[in-house]
Amino acid sequence: MAHHLLVYGAFGWCAEILWTALCALITGVRGDLGDDVGPQKLSREQRLRLLGHTYLWMFPLYGVGGLAFERIHEAIRAWPWYGRGALWTVLIFAVEYVAGAALCRLTGRCPWDYSYSRYHLHGLIRFDYVPVWFAFGLALERVHDAIAAM
Repeated sequence: MAHHLLVYGAFGWCAEILWTALCALITGVRGDLGDDVGPQKLSREQRLRLLGHTYLWMFPLYGVGGLAFERIHEAIRAWPWYGRGALWTVLIFAVEYVAGAALCRLTGRCPWDYSYSRYHLHGLIRFDYVPVWFAFGLALERVHDAIAAM
């Protein structure tokens, strides 16, 4: 079980670092880094650095979330891909919202702040990330299958 937690935590961290670096490259904006400055416009040189980021809090969140989703994956394995992706999207939003609210209470601030986005809910989730979480949930199934095969 500890092995699974480590794999999910590392997978989530790597995916988040890749995502934030590519978003900065494509959009020319670096999202909120928790410094109360909010999104920052990047120069061409800054974009090409491919600077990605994550937070230490995310490792246990991805690790425990991955473990919790293993049983769900087994239960819905026979569902069509679009049904599984839709369920993962809803569940990931729920985890992101609850974890963000808990971190706000614990530390005084959520590590991520989506309040700059037009499509946010309390700054904790972004509804325009539906395709991202849909794909991420389906990718997590592949990670689960690979871990189970070890």
